[in-house]
Amino acid sequence: MKGPGLKKQGVVFLQALFIFIFTSLEIWIRSGPGIISGLIIALVTYGGVNYGRTGTRYVAAVTPPLAYGATVLLLTILSDGLSISRVGIDFIGSLASVAPYLLLSALYAWFMFLNEKAKNRPSKRAAAAQG
Repeated sequence: MKGPGLKKQGVVFLQALFIFIFTSLEIWIRSGPGIISGLIIALVTYGGVNYGRTGTRYVAAVTPPLAYGATVLLLTILSDGLSISRVGIDFIGSLASVAPYLLLSALYAWFMFLNEKAKNRPSKRAAAAQG
């Protein structure tokens, strides 16, 4: 990919859009989230980390779980109504169905973010050698 990459707003928009579209389709077709939603979460996390500009890795790590949670909550309320117990059970069930994908994607994204942060920090040895 040529150019500097996506800005923070672009990463958030594309991750949220892809998660909303594919999760909505999977819930509509299968009546619940599953492997498609999990794979999309993993793919958008990878894409956000690798195709974002420098400094966008925090956003790439934080957005997928929030976008997924908001999408599932909205779709659950639309399908079940405002029945608190039914919405709660369906919401927790849909989070549990993609939990491994959320966990692995979050570990990857946070590792990349913390690694980038550590590389940008000046070395203590270099500072001690100069001073």
